[in-house]
Amino acid sequence: MITTNQDLSQEFIDLEHQHGAHNYHPLPVVLSKGKGVYVWDVEGKKYYDFLSAYSAVNQGHCHPKIIDAMMHQAQNLTLTSRAFFNDILGKYEAFTTQFFGFDKLLPMNTGAEAVETAIKLARKWGYEKKGIAHNEAKIVVCENNFHGRTTTIVSFSNDPVASKNFGPYTPGFVKIPYNDSAALEKVIKNDPSIVGFLVEPIQGEAGVYTPSDDYMAKVKHICNQNNVLFIADEIQTGIARTGSLLAVCGNCSCEGHCERQSTYSRPDILILGKALSGGAYPVSAVLADNDVMNVIGPGQHGSTFGGNPIAGAVAIAALEVVNNEHLSQNARTLGNLFRSKMNDYIANSNIVSSIRGKGLLNAILINDTEESSTAWNICVALKENGLLAKPTHGNIIRFAPPLVMTEEQLLECVSIITSTLKEFEL
Repeated sequence: MITTNQDLSQEFIDLEHQHGAHNYHPLPVVLSKGKGVYVWDVEGKKYYDFLSAYSAVNQGHCHPKIIDAMMHQAQNLTLTSRAFFNDILGKYEAFTTQFFGFDKLLPMNTGAEAVETAIKLARKWGYEKKGIAHNEAKIVVCENNFHGRTTTIVSFSNDPVASKNFGPYTPGFVKIPYNDSAALEKVIKNDPSIVGFLVEPIQGEAGVYTPSDDYMAKVKHICNQNNVLFIADEIQTGIARTGSLLAVCGNCSCEGHCERQSTYSRPDILILGKALSGGAYPVSAVLADNDVMNVIGPGQHGSTFGGNPIAGAVAIAALEVVNNEHLSQNARTLGNLFRSKMNDYIANSNIVSSIRGKGLLNAILINDTEESSTAWNICVALKENGLLAKPTHGNIIRFAPPLVMTEEQLLECVSIITSTLKEFEL
């Protein structure tokens, strides 16, 4: 019996279905290779990647500088645990704290781990520096948030898919509407036990919901006035994705290096992940100044793999690529072009109602219900036409290509997207 390429693809899908937990619903494509803005499936078909592993591959697939750093380090030393010092961790911490302008870095592996770390750090600071009564510390979060899927994090999610039947839930969180600084101020002033405000500068998983331009500045001011920590989850939005080094930079116009312009709303705790790894190796980090970070002592938090030599080498290379290749600036320019071209199409479209986003983190709203299959079907059609994207919340399609994309490539992708959408026009 002759095995066709399609049979091979289905074989891999069947293997996952049979032997893996069914906790994801992937698009029906089996990928085997990636380079830059492209990926290839097992049949050899080439696609534009318009998801970037949820913004983990900002630097493009298999960037040679990042891969070289990983391979070189892997040949020398991979893991020591934190029982001993190694010759990479300090270099990584020094480089990264200087890069983002903080005193200290606490290394972890995944984004969810980093969020959990920030929560622990804020609570401990609340007890030891703010003087909150034992076990009374609260953290304010926003509706429709997505910070991960650990037990603590799903405890303050209002997505029933993420939270149903995982209780009992972790207490200590107060939920308010997103993009509502007045609601934040009200809850903080009425509850002296609040120690922090945890927020995504742009809600990616919620459908790239972008707040008002002054929202970050307002919440930063409110936190400062009330001795509350401003905690920015930049796991998906950070590291050049939105056209700035960080989304909390706001509408910056930095060229070449980070100038920390007037639009920058500096967090008290910064959470990074995804693109900190260049898509090559799990790396996450929590950054803060000494007055916050120094509440953590030996034995109180850690990770066997957190800050391992490979992670440190990869992260340094990943950040150098962002800086040396001016990826923030490229995301800013191409993002403006993408939204302009898509708005030209949307003006006469019945299937797409709007586009929103910043830099190269964008989403289109499909003119159908969340329960419909329209957005999914569009993404399947996009796949057939050579571009990979995924829906979120049923009727929203997120577009987030690698930041190494050229203008020529972007315009070709716009053509693929618009021609595919035309197939679904009412």
